[in-house]
Amino acid sequence: MEMSQQGGAEAESLLRPDHKNAVLMPHGHRGWDLEGEKAPFLRNEPVKLTPAWEGTNLPNDTLNLKGIAMDLAPPKDRWNLIYLTLIIHGLGTLTAWNMFITAKDYFVDYKLVDAKNYAEHYLAYVGWASQIPNVVFNWMNIFVQFGGNLTTRIVWSLCIEVAIFVVTIILAMLDSKEWPEVFFWLTMLSVLLLNAFNAIFQNSVYGVAARLPPKYTGAVVLGSNICGTLVVFLSWSSGLFESKRTAAIYYFIAGMFVLLICFDTYFALPLNRFYRYHDTLQQRTMRVNPALAATNSDMRPDSTPKQPYGAIVRQAWVQIYNIFIVFFVTLAIFPSVHSDIKPLTTNFLGEKFTMITCFLTFNFMAMVGNITASLWQFPTRRWLALFTTLRILFIPFFLVCNYKADARTIPVLVTNDWVYWVGSALMGWSSGHGSSLGMMYVSGNVAPEHAATAGMLGAATLVTGILCGLLFTRLCPIIVSMPWDAI
Repeated sequence: MEMSQQGGAEAESLLRPDHKNAVLMPHGHRGWDLEGEKAPFLRNEPVKLTPAWEGTNLPNDTLNLKGIAMDLAPPKDRWNLIYLTLIIHGLGTLTAWNMFITAKDYFVDYKLVDAKNYAEHYLAYVGWASQIPNVVFNWMNIFVQFGGNLTTRIVWSLCIEVAIFVVTIILAMLDSKEWPEVFFWLTMLSVLLLNAFNAIFQNSVYGVAARLPPKYTGAVVLGSNICGTLVVFLSWSSGLFESKRTAAIYYFIAGMFVLLICFDTYFALPLNRFYRYHDTLQQRTMRVNPALAATNSDMRPDSTPKQPYGAIVRQAWVQIYNIFIVFFVTLAIFPSVHSDIKPLTTNFLGEKFTMITCFLTFNFMAMVGNITASLWQFPTRRWLALFTTLRILFIPFFLVCNYKADARTIPVLVTNDWVYWVGSALMGWSSGHGSSLGMMYVSGNVAPEHAATAGMLGAATLVTGILCGLLFTRLCPIIVSMPWDAI
């Protein structure tokens, strides 16, 4: 009880309105300039930091923040350290997914060459094994507290993901020619577990980003799209090795390294003045309205009101729709339909046609879309639904490209490979731009104390859109091969 009173007094001292826009430093200086503004990290030594810094109620004065008034002059994100950190965590949220779909040739042409039935539908199996647990655990993470606060969920999820990557690397080292079916199902089990724990990690990261200004949610989305581009270059780099086995080992080690960086950088967040400022603001809001404490804070009263999920959805449903439809359209096309489109011009981009026009173009342009969304918030909240709904036209566009050339019955209407490539670039850019705006807007449509919950709902809607898009993908081969002339 004494600790709780002390913590409450400290939080109030951080946000007292009677400081008149002044920030009182230990040596009598005013303002975040001087030492505080020049150094983004807190310097009071020793800094005690544990994986459960939220759960142990680490005192504010330990982080050199006691007695500082936070009002109209908040600290800046010096050198964009928090922004870059959340980009890195965005990388981590899609590392597992991108690494397994981009390594299609490794699995299909090397590991599963003697198991044609599994190789033919490899991407479909990976999609199901990835997105079903992703959807289930993203939604569960909102309503069920996995181990309590966000830190516990993020740290343990990353630890387990790293361990599964170690198993994947060991499988790459082993000669599985005599047991390709066993290898396939072990791989699918790895993908399933990876994405189950990654769902908790992804959803929690969006909850953390929602505590900060909207552009920091955009940073997570930006990182997720940079991930796809980075994985493509990792795939190309690993292809420099003569041995596919050696290439796969280093390829998956690189993915594990990304997750380890996420693990390490997360612990730097509470040392940063900018992050600690916004975190303390939220703690004060939770004392005024404790409903938020039920979702992502260690500061839970004995009797905590339930989150008003219905009210949050009513306030943010347009942005939730935008997030859903963006990812539904994207995953209805990418990667299954997109990667099966063949060139009509002989030797157009050679053997790298699919890698360049599909994986590289989509991921790079989605990354560009994230950047444009952070620089130019257009369309506005009111008109974004029109932008995202028009993207549905990409589905018939790609179906009338040279998709399933050997089995299709409907004519190919897009007969120019450059037109197809431009369409690929536009789909990638609109996916990155629209998804970033939707995720940035969703938290701003609700009261500040519900921002984290809205961010987590947005993340859960994101993966739901992905799963529904994958479901629709199963219809695409049927659509192009139906006897339309007989109808």
